[in-house]
Amino acid sequence: MDPYRIQRVTEALREELSEIISLELADPRVQGIELTDVHISPDLRLASVRLAIPEQSDPAQALDAMLHAKSFIKRQLAQRLDLRHVPDLRFEAGLSPQTSAQVAALLRRARRGRPRDTESPEKSEKNS
Repeated sequence: MDPYRIQRVTEALREELSEIISLELADPRVQGIELTDVHISPDLRLASVRLAIPEQSDPAQALDAMLHAKSFIKRQLAQRLDLRHVPDLRFEAGLSPQTSAQVAALLRRARRGRPRDTESPEKSEKNS
């Protein structure tokens, strides 16, 4: 299948799922859940949806709520997207937004602290 089509479908799914989860689900167990990533299989039959669940929420309850709302979400996607088959949705818990921000900050700090093409002091003394 055309890789550009897979990217377009992935992006369309990400946008619509984000809107459905944040605005249209009334279950209090899904409050604060953010969509972080969507991966679609090459045949467009399966979509893995990674969710960022807030630390104050129970991940098992949040995933249970998403599984309960799966048929509603698929029906909404079918109405909004022009696809022959709406992919089956598999929900996974990912890093919380706070944790992912902390990881990103640590990675930035590690990159800043790592010297690049500088000579060690021993080499500079030998060259003198």
